[in-house]
Amino acid sequence: MHRHSTVVPQFEYPCPDCRSTSSLHASECQFEGTPWSVVEKAYTDIIVELTAGPIDRELLPTVVDGEWSALHNSALERLMRDERVTERNGIVRLRTAEEFREEVSEPTREPMRTIFQQGSVPGCHDNAVFAMIAWYEMVGFSWRETRENVIAWLERSGAWARGGFDETTPAELVDDKQHVYDAGYGWKEKAQAAKRIIDSHHH
Repeated sequence: MHRHSTVVPQFEYPCPDCRSTSSLHASECQFEGTPWSVVEKAYTDIIVELTAGPIDRELLPTVVDGEWSALHNSALERLMRDERVTERNGIVRLRTAEEFREEVSEPTREPMRTIFQQGSVPGCHDNAVFAMIAWYEMVGFSWRETRENVIAWLERSGAWARGGFDETTPAELVDDKQHVYDAGYGWKEKAQAAKRIIDSHHH
């Protein structure tokens, strides 16, 4: 049986700017026209170094294989924004897969934090559930784990009790949205739309 190494989390390398995972970048993307292999290499250059252990952020550009570029800079920023890499006192390190999952299973940044903590309200259920499923997919949870987490969130946050759903159980609702997970949609637009409605309910 093939065992995944626990050192390197499994994930797609998105373009640091537009998040595309192919050579077709979004039209406004600063890296438009950059071949996919170059984008991937920028990430792997950084990850290879960080897999060896934490390093001073200032030193990182001097140790990577080849030339440090704007793309490397953006890739590092993206790894940090997606919480794959953490920085403390100028030292950057790669999170282990376990740590990453534990940390990110509770979103700490807006707009996801509001949705996670307050729960959905009628008028944004669709966007909020979509955002939660897409979030867990992005951070690398399996469908089974995503499903469990979203069902637990619907119940714990009071969203389910507020009503306004067509389905009869939280599980049925989440299962109806499995296509969101399978398609790997982004969570951001839906999350921002849902947060606006949740905020207006609390003010």
